[in-house]
Amino acid sequence: MSGGRRWILVVPIAVLITALLAGVVTWAQGGDIQRDLTSDAQAALAEAGLSKGNVTFDGRDATLSGFAPDQALRALEVVQSVDGVRAAQLQGDVTPVAPSSSAPTTSAPPPTSSPPPTTSATAPPPPTDKAGVQAEIDRMLAEVPIAFVPDTARLTPEGEQAARAVAVALAKSPATFRYRVTGHVGRGPGGESAALKLSRDRARAVARILTTNGLTTKRVTYRGLGDTRPDNGGEEDRRVEITVV
Repeated sequence: MSGGRRWILVVPIAVLITALLAGVVTWAQGGDIQRDLTSDAQAALAEAGLSKGNVTFDGRDATLSGFAPDQALRALEVVQSVDGVRAAQLQGDVTPVAPSSSAPTTSAPPPTSSPPPTTSATAPPPPTDKAGVQAEIDRMLAEVPIAFVPDTARLTPEGEQAARAVAVALAKSPATFRYRVTGHVGRGPGGESAALKLSRDRARAVARILTTNGLTTKRVTYRGLGDTRPDNGGEEDRRVEITVV
């Protein structure tokens, strides 16, 4: 075999070996990342007193299982806050237990009170298609936005009322629909890292209201995009979006 032909055979073999070695290195690094994230997440859960449950990783995405209903949402928050975690979700249809103090109290009207007036008009049935539900969400948020105390993830009384109203409406939607809460903030002095954390904390606060007012945690995810997607350069930058997914 001539020297030219030998080179023709050697070059493809060398390329193949290089590709195989690169694949092995990438696979090994991925395994290391999953092990490190699993260890960090388990340590964070143990520190929070939430060790009675499991957490597994697929790359940087976490899946939690085996947590009690009154601990599921808190465990989700702890894992989501671990450095390097991209997303976290609960496995199974777990409905967190809402705090008893948040349940509204009602009292019977006095015997002398007159009955409420009746009207001939009836409210239209709630939408059952994805586009209709999304349009209803957008309408409600346009009329009463979900507002926060400046520079915090604490909702104003009006903002909390708006989030609860959306939760009640979504609880009537088809059970197969899922929702993503996305937080946005304006540019501030804290830089990109602070903006990302604040937007995620705000989205998490709204997700908590949704999951304690009719939706299961399996149907709600949240994320923060910081100041990466400005709207009109004003108050619209500081917003929470709820999307049917």
